[in-house]
Amino acid sequence: MSLRDDQLATLKAAGKDFDYYNIANLDGIDHLPYSLKVLVENLVRNIDGANITDEHVKTLLDWDPNAEPSHEIQFTPSRVIMQDFTGVPCIVDLATMRDAVKDLGGDPEVINPQVQSDMVIDHSVQIDKYGIADAVQQNMDIEYQRNGERYQFLRWGQQAFKNFRVVPPGTGIIHQVNIEYLAKVVMSKAEANGNTLAYLDSCVGTDSHTTTENGLGVLGWGVGGIEAEAAMLGQPISMLVPRVVGFKLTGSIPEGVTATDVVLTITDMLRKHGVVGKFVEFYGEGIASVPLANRATIGNMGPEFGSTCGIFPIDNVTLDYLLLTGRSEEQVALVEAYAKANKLWGDASDPDYVEPQYSEYEELDLGTVVPSIAGPKRPQDRILLSEAKSMFEKTAPAYETEKTVKDPVAVSTDFRGDFDIENGDVAIASITSCTNTSNPSVMIAAGLIARNAHAKGLKPKPWVKTSLAPGSQVVADYLKAAGLQDDLDALGYQLVGFGCATCIGNSGPLLPEISEAINANDLTVTAVLSGNRNFEGRISPDVKMNYLASPPLVIAYALAGTMDFDFETQPLGTDADGNDVYLKDIWPTNAEVAAMVDGSVSREMFLKDYASVFDGDHRWKGLDVPEGELFAWNDKSTYVRKQTFFDGMKATPDPVADIHGARVLALLGDSVTTDHISPAGAFKASSPAGKYLTERGVEPKNFNSYGSRRGNHEIMVRGTFGNIRLRNQLLASVGEEVTPGGFTYDFLAKKPTTIFEASRDYIDNKVPLVVLAGKEYGTGSSRDWAAKGTVMLGVKAVITESFERIHRSNLIGMGVLPLQFPAGESYESLGLNGTETYDIAGVEKLNEGVTPKTVHVTATHEDGSKTEFDAVVRIDTPGEADYYRNGGILQYVLRNLMK
Repeated sequence: MSLRDDQLATLKAAGKDFDYYNIANLDGIDHLPYSLKVLVENLVRNIDGANITDEHVKTLLDWDPNAEPSHEIQFTPSRVIMQDFTGVPCIVDLATMRDAVKDLGGDPEVINPQVQSDMVIDHSVQIDKYGIADAVQQNMDIEYQRNGERYQFLRWGQQAFKNFRVVPPGTGIIHQVNIEYLAKVVMSKAEANGNTLAYLDSCVGTDSHTTTENGLGVLGWGVGGIEAEAAMLGQPISMLVPRVVGFKLTGSIPEGVTATDVVLTITDMLRKHGVVGKFVEFYGEGIASVPLANRATIGNMGPEFGSTCGIFPIDNVTLDYLLLTGRSEEQVALVEAYAKANKLWGDASDPDYVEPQYSEYEELDLGTVVPSIAGPKRPQDRILLSEAKSMFEKTAPAYETEKTVKDPVAVSTDFRGDFDIENGDVAIASITSCTNTSNPSVMIAAGLIARNAHAKGLKPKPWVKTSLAPGSQVVADYLKAAGLQDDLDALGYQLVGFGCATCIGNSGPLLPEISEAINANDLTVTAVLSGNRNFEGRISPDVKMNYLASPPLVIAYALAGTMDFDFETQPLGTDADGNDVYLKDIWPTNAEVAAMVDGSVSREMFLKDYASVFDGDHRWKGLDVPEGELFAWNDKSTYVRKQTFFDGMKATPDPVADIHGARVLALLGDSVTTDHISPAGAFKASSPAGKYLTERGVEPKNFNSYGSRRGNHEIMVRGTFGNIRLRNQLLASVGEEVTPGGFTYDFLAKKPTTIFEASRDYIDNKVPLVVLAGKEYGTGSSRDWAAKGTVMLGVKAVITESFERIHRSNLIGMGVLPLQFPAGESYESLGLNGTETYDIAGVEKLNEGVTPKTVHVTATHEDGSKTEFDAVVRIDTPGEADYYRNGGILQYVLRNLMK
């Protein structure tokens, strides 16, 4: 008998009996943080005697808060959630795996998601039309024209695969749809014996902001598309039991402060504390006064603090939200009964409450939070709103060049009239993204600012591209019900779509006259968005500096028209009587916002909007969809291509080999993000991807974006390392100018060229490649193509000073070796500049079932001298070693399923 059998018990909820795994009576459970109790239940329920044993459970129950992570466990998520940019390649891979199984003589039907897998199409809407009444309809029409092939493929997948559902375009943002509808908190399923099993909802996603669900008490985080595919196919995720940071919240938000200000403050604090690879858990009596929407906003920013998750326990706030958002009373009763029975109830005022022990502690009195923004290029770089003008003046000169024109530049447009633009002007002010639009308090506050500004005759400046892209249709409903949409319309904040839009880089083009003026005069213009990411080059190719702000502040900056602005001392304009109007004159009180939220947001809205969530509109229903268990690949398609990862795959893997005679493809600095590596956004006709499409008769106006073409590996490999803000220092090492973007030096052809073209030359000549980089390599969202593109370029190893979590595991998942320089060393300190050839010895020990702690690297300089060092092998768990030996996680899974 195992613990799995011993702990099976019966639970009564809403008049029904449920089987469940009782963890409340296990020794050691009381002191564990909520998040680790979730992992205990997950382990107990999935004990199989091989991957997961009683011993793993005991290890977790004996957790020492002060210990460094060393114990490996297997986490088996209950669900997987995807968005379309990262999800399409997952379904392409599954479809390709079906072909591969058939080629190896197996049954293609073995390839199916083994757990509930949902895709929300939310990343494809671009803001082409804005500031007009039917912008949302026009943008959706364009979206379907651009993405018809992808959407046909996804509709095929919806029919072909079991346990796979698609939320069609125009519904909302993945994370908001997740917390408002898809997440169950406690799940249930029929068993073979006729009983119903209740178990904890947990969910990993192909978007790093999956952590939004942590606000509901659902444990999960963003993983690479590669890990997600394995989870879909029933593979547990290998992880080390983490340190857990307890974050105590006390007090309440003061007047004039928003949930966005709170989350930027927490992000700032936790980045300084250092939480990469750790769980963060919010606790204490103060959390009872934190609304669920605020919890979700905080959870959403987990990737920005750098933690794996940022979770709240289940309590009455959770139950109230589940009821509000249309979950059945039976479901809410089950959540309450289950949480209380399994010691997962987080009400600190409950007499039975036991305060968990944590590895580290932080505390924030919400009453000390002040209005803030973050930028100009990282979400953790918080700026007090009162210091925003002076900070802008301090940082702006770094973005200017000798070509930058300092005087105002005259612009004449049909759409917005004639005006001057200059450095610092706000070119984009967008209310967008899951961070804030899932939070009625900040959305209603934005609507009230619009109402008050409109009443005083204020308008955004004509050069500002204004847009409103809510995270769900419910937002549009309550803004309308509150009578605020008319005021937003009056300020140019008409609905443009239901999706990520500006936050993912789909801000759409600026007016051509504005774009031309910016580029001809090298102006430093800015963007303000209510999103969660503001990395360089992400928001718009025309915009150099990007700031995160709450939705009401987005509108305030649209009215100001410039970042070079002090809201305390400078008026936004004048009213009809000629009186100056300041921000404080139009800012609503907390009580006004709360009253409007209470009067406008209703359960009926959620029930109505989610009643037919998988059905889609006439566009979706009208798609011509192929049928059959195998996808009918179209060789002429430029959107969806059969992957090449399984070409020539054998039933058993070849041994892994040491690396000899490798050349450096890229020499990079610190904080290289997955946005720098993975192709995203628009691309030019002169780029390798543009040339590929042009050769196939696609006109530049129909290029669409890299994100929308993620199902075509030929496009994606050509755009890998192609970000316009990437600087490959290898060019400087050989005396060439460092051209920003995807350029390198080809040592075989002895000339500078594109990274893609150089890689083809090296692959043709059987020369392996390495990438050298600094600290925090792979920061940012979970981008599977950052790893897939790397391996398709012929890169065998990446050597850095440090990695961020998701990208490191993704590299292993694609068969690329992640290595770190010895502690305290870097390529600079070792005297390396990328002109060397590299030999890496000791990799072959993996064939003996051993993961070496280090491998020996020999860099041979052009004069024949050598630099030698032992690089740390960042294959951190036995599971990762299995993936690497198989050439990747998908090959490992496919071989196992074939067995």
